[in-house]
Amino acid sequence: MSWWSGFFELKPLLHLLLPLSIHWVAEEMTVSVLVDVTTTALCPQQSTCSKAIYINGLQETIAGIFKMVVLPILGQLSDEHGRKPLLLVTMSTTIIPFALLAWNQSEEFVYAYYVFRIISFIISKGSIFCISVAYVADVVHENKRAAVFSWITGLFSASHVLGNVLARFLPQNYIFVVSIALLIFCPVYMQFFLVETVKLAPRKNQELGFCTKVANVVNRRYKSMRNAAEIVIFSPTLRGITIVSFFYELGMSGISTVLLYYLKAVFGFNKNQFSELLMMVGIGSIFSQIVLLPILNPLVGEKVILCSALLASIAYAWLSGLAWAPWVPYLSASFGIIYVLVKPATYAIISKASSSANQGKAQTFIAGAQSISDLLSPIVMSPLTSLFLSSNAPFECKGFSLICASICMIISLIFACMLNPNPNSNTHSSNDLEGNLEDPLLN
Repeated sequence: MSWWSGFFELKPLLHLLLPLSIHWVAEEMTVSVLVDVTTTALCPQQSTCSKAIYINGLQETIAGIFKMVVLPILGQLSDEHGRKPLLLVTMSTTIIPFALLAWNQSEEFVYAYYVFRIISFIISKGSIFCISVAYVADVVHENKRAAVFSWITGLFSASHVLGNVLARFLPQNYIFVVSIALLIFCPVYMQFFLVETVKLAPRKNQELGFCTKVANVVNRRYKSMRNAAEIVIFSPTLRGITIVSFFYELGMSGISTVLLYYLKAVFGFNKNQFSELLMMVGIGSIFSQIVLLPILNPLVGEKVILCSALLASIAYAWLSGLAWAPWVPYLSASFGIIYVLVKPATYAIISKASSSANQGKAQTFIAGAQSISDLLSPIVMSPLTSLFLSSNAPFECKGFSLICASICMIISLIFACMLNPNPNSNTHSSNDLEGNLEDPLLN
């Protein structure tokens, strides 16, 4: 019943989910080919490219530094000024980086791509999904959100499958051109068809001077960020899920940063193998998120699903790190069918523990905490992976960095087991907190 209810709840979200799905397709179809493009440009005629691994890690680190501040601010702005304008801005930032690679794939243009991609990551990575989740919370009743979130993450996986199918069969020269066309379509469609869900408060003090307006904006941002921090800190569930998300992202982000370069260096994988791996994970994820999660959630709850998914992520990290043959990465990728449920379970727990007025603040504040993981993991994973892929490794284990990343997922699992997601108490505490905190919009 919850499976069908989740499906029917998607109807009013059509004009959000259609451009989102196309955006995900456009981004995913570039993932597998980027490894070949960057390796060819930075390390011609080499299968192992330490420079590409380090630059990729540097990209994640710089983006992580700024996302800690930018993500919570974007969430607050979406609560105050509406979801639609923030979605338009964040989705538009991904166009320029890929346009550069469509124009030229020389070493200079690859460096320029990384510069603009860092800016795009700061603004869009994580924020698009968090603002979209807040949009869903504006429209869908609390009791049905878990099912809807599972459908949305299932669409995310389906988009990734379609993106990888396109990457597998399209000639490399056309991939970035098609991606740009799809990326441009998304904000244009949203501008014309997406309906705003936030009721904007009337603006006051229009006659104030410029300096006074700037001071008021800074003051509001500070109070709003403090408000978001207190909402999370004073809620046991939100505080706990923040720790779980931090350690999970610390491990998984590190693996994602180096995995494709590791597989290329160890087994000689290229665009085709990468696409096949990602397609396999995506197809299984569609089933687990759209069918399995809505059925299991009413029976066992988000906590059991979260813990099971974290356990699968640990198995994935160990198998990837100890891979002894080219078929083992395919086996380890099959665990993605289960560990992909970490995200929808997390979104559902956060949403239940937050009041309707604070959805954007809570989702993006916790995403901002996750961005600290994006900052830290490449600092360790990039040099560690390069060391064990080189001839100077202290011992023979090329995937040792991936095994180290699994320790973070183990810590995340321990904290997840201690969670007590009680919607009634958390909603009550959130409402109490709202009554005690000063609303920055009223100042």
